[in-house]
Amino acid sequence: MSSSTTTSEVCQESIFSIFFKTHVKALRNYLVYKFGNQDHAEDVAQEAFIKLWQNCKDVPLEKAKSYIYTIANNASLNIVAHEKVKLNFQKHNSYSDRSNEDPEFILEETQFKDKLLNAIDKLNETQRVPFLMHRIDGKKYAEIAEELNISVKAVEKRMHHALVELRKEFDHFK
Repeated sequence: MSSSTTTSEVCQESIFSIFFKTHVKALRNYLVYKFGNQDHAEDVAQEAFIKLWQNCKDVPLEKAKSYIYTIANNASLNIVAHEKVKLNFQKHNSYSDRSNEDPEFILEETQFKDKLLNAIDKLNETQRVPFLMHRIDGKKYAEIAEELNISVKAVEKRMHHALVELRKEFDHFK
């Protein structure tokens, strides 16, 4: 298969569509973890895929994933240059029927959740991003290393430091 054949694959709507469906959620999550804003992540992810489509003739399929992450990361850095990074998690847990639970338990659980979100928010970006990619998305270290363009050893080190920092926060929370 020649390079020109591979390059044009991204320009085929069916292949682009499959590529989009395969990667858009992970890209959005990465942007939320890194920059802390769901709406921003949506916009930047869409922008990255639009640029990929516009430049499809110049981007081989095997480089497309790296391309969208680079475009998204650069766009995000430009947008949030003057903003404070803060994570805004959507609540995925349904707490609709809690009438039978002990109010003290609910309060402790809420305090713990707030403490955890605050502790994660305090992690520096190099620790927070791989930690959330691993713990929330369930990505393996090798996948994280590929997406962040770092070594697996670097991912291991960042995860270790993130866990050390989180343990420090929770040693005080007893």
